[in-house]
Amino acid sequence: MSPFLKYTLARLGLFVAVAAATLAVPFDVSVPLKLMIAVLVSAVLAFFLLRGLREEASVQVVGAAQRRTQKRDRLRAALNGDDESP
Repeated sequence: MSPFLKYTLARLGLFVAVAAATLAVPFDVSVPLKLMIAVLVSAVLAFFLLRGLREEASVQVVGAAQRRTQKRDRLRAALNGDDESP
């Protein structure tokens, strides 16, 4: 499974868990406000708890960006006639 997909699913799971806990608390607060609190709390928790997954995902994204840049540069060189291959 892709590191980016793992991180995304972990973030979603963390939000669902925090939202369920927030909605279960019997305070007299509207549901949208509870969900906004859940978004903030899950974001802070994800920052600390999902550091390893986030770093793996960023390595994957950086690698893909580098490959695209290299491919683009090769295509530009070929279109400009700078390509050294016959």
